[in-house]
Amino acid sequence: MPSFDIACEASLVEVKNAVEQANKEVANRFDFKGSDARVEQKEHELTVFADDEFKLGQVRDVLNAKFAKRGVDARLLTIEKPEKIGGDKMKQTVTVKNGVETELAKRIVKMLKDAKLKVTAAIQGEVVRVTGAKKDVLQEAIALVRKGVTDVPLSYQNFRD
Repeated sequence: MPSFDIACEASLVEVKNAVEQANKEVANRFDFKGSDARVEQKEHELTVFADDEFKLGQVRDVLNAKFAKRGVDARLLTIEKPEKIGGDKMKQTVTVKNGVETELAKRIVKMLKDAKLKVTAAIQGEVVRVTGAKKDVLQEAIALVRKGVTDVPLSYQNFRD
């Protein structure tokens, strides 16, 4: 039976490239000379460091510009509150979403059931697997989910016959 997966993930390669480009730009910018402004990455967690809250915002703006250039959707980022780490130094954690959240997955399954399409949707870990008898029905399901879920960028993968 034909099937496909609905996922929500950013390319970690593109995230890493964007972080490296942002660090390079911050190191070369005149307004950051002599300051300890940088971005560090650990898997899906980024930490932005700066001397004060204004510079923290500037580093975040540079990072967002690099994400946009590399094709990483800003809706995949969860930005937490800035915190002081000693003196005037600040840090802020930015988390990159990976996988469809349980609440959203349940909403997608319910949306497909309510539409009375002849498909079966099942939550499998961090993806939602949709199975149907015909490709055309699966394409209708993709169109329905695209129209119904706009707050998170979803990707449609592993289309199988």
